[in-house]
Amino acid sequence: MTNIIDITEQEDELYEHHAFRVVKGQQPLRIDKYLMNFIENATRNKIQAAAKDGSIFVNDVPVKSNYKVKPNDYITVKFEHPPHENLLIAEDIPIDVVYEDDDLLVVNKPAGMVVHPGHGNYSGTLINALIFHFENLPNNSSNRPGLVHRIDKDTSGLLVVAKTEQAMAHLSNQFAKKTSERKYVALVWGNIEEEEGTIEGHIGRHPKNRLQNTVYEGDDIDKGKPAVTHYKVIERLGYVTLVSCKLETGRTHQIRVHMKHIGHTLFNDERYGGERILKGTTFTKYKQFVDNCFKILPRQALHAKTLGFEHPTTEEFMKFESEVPEDIQQCIDKWRHYSKHAND
Repeated sequence: MTNIIDITEQEDELYEHHAFRVVKGQQPLRIDKYLMNFIENATRNKIQAAAKDGSIFVNDVPVKSNYKVKPNDYITVKFEHPPHENLLIAEDIPIDVVYEDDDLLVVNKPAGMVVHPGHGNYSGTLINALIFHFENLPNNSSNRPGLVHRIDKDTSGLLVVAKTEQAMAHLSNQFAKKTSERKYVALVWGNIEEEEGTIEGHIGRHPKNRLQNTVYEGDDIDKGKPAVTHYKVIERLGYVTLVSCKLETGRTHQIRVHMKHIGHTLFNDERYGGERILKGTTFTKYKQFVDNCFKILPRQALHAKTLGFEHPTTEEFMKFESEVPEDIQQCIDKWRHYSKHAND
């Protein structure tokens, strides 16, 4: 067993802080390598610079980057820069607005765009764009203007943004009560046997890698939060399957974690191991084919295709659909062609 049982993150006016408790059974490992598994977007150079500045502590004693962590060590890290996510800067970034009225707007987020500023991503986010194009957006409970929900950086698709306090409260309540509708299209490794199914598994932080989440079961179930994903097979393409996933809850990385849990990791999902060949032959031509698919689609194959909710003023149920983006579609087409001719 390795790594952490306890994590806290907080910001004050000057520094970004991280704290970790190393679990029993941790093998000796340089602290700079260890921390790269737990601090998102922190390069080894950044960690080594913090150690050189005396900003990495083990059991309240500053250590160098070559210190080897041991079980039960209490590690604290202080990066000496302002919390830029609280210094929102309006940026003239184009937004694909699918719908807009006085209360809200629906946007189609491209893959590669971060939704809100955070560690290592302080500009170029959807929020930087929103505050440029729209004035006086209401803050959510995390002080993020207009944001009702979010999708991952490398996931494309639909998001609803609130333009008034009343819309923010109404829409947030729908997401909390699970009355909104969210459907995704995903390409996953393997041939899913069932035509449809439901995945129920509590999702929480992975005990070995804080950049991942995982499903907790049995005696560990309280380490996660309840999560439910409904899936249906759209098309079987040999070594991969195209599925529709409907979210009943909205946990971080939910579809990515749930599909991996049932043995069908998302295609080219690097964080969860989908960038490796998980199903298929050992032929060199097949490896070249998959590598070409990875080049066409250099991200996880996940798109937020459908979004439905009750309008906060008219109370009309509104439903929006977005086209599967070109990179995912091209990858699907290649697999479709491959599966059709694989036995020729």
